[in-house]
Amino acid sequence: MSTSTTASVSTHILDTSVGRPAEGVAVRLSARAGRDADWRELGGSATDADGRCKDLPAPPEGTTHVRLDFAVEPYFEKKQADAQQDAPANRDSGPVFFPEVAITFAVTPGEHYHVPLLLNPFGYSVYRGS
Repeated sequence: MSTSTTASVSTHILDTSVGRPAEGVAVRLSARAGRDADWRELGGSATDADGRCKDLPAPPEGTTHVRLDFAVEPYFEKKQADAQQDAPANRDSGPVFFPEVAITFAVTPGEHYHVPLLLNPFGYSVYRGS
């Protein structure tokens, strides 16, 4: 939750290749106070059945930039393994093209930032949601 001196961040992931939320994706949140400052990892979570992280840590006072790191490789590897069990003849699986997605954005104290990730095996898109 944001206060007048801090920002707050939430996210969710939609797997656009299947039109469903991406469950079980690890998400780490890091913050820094100034463009030249070092990143400080604050903690993380994993997406729930709705593709949402509801318990990301709050950035500390003085944060100017936030980075969300999404570990999508294990999610896609599990999807590939599940698909191979369902249809063993379809073994068109190679390495995951995007093993991780890192999104960096500027924040202002007192604001809430909802940053959805639209994900598929060969691309992704993000935006500031509400």
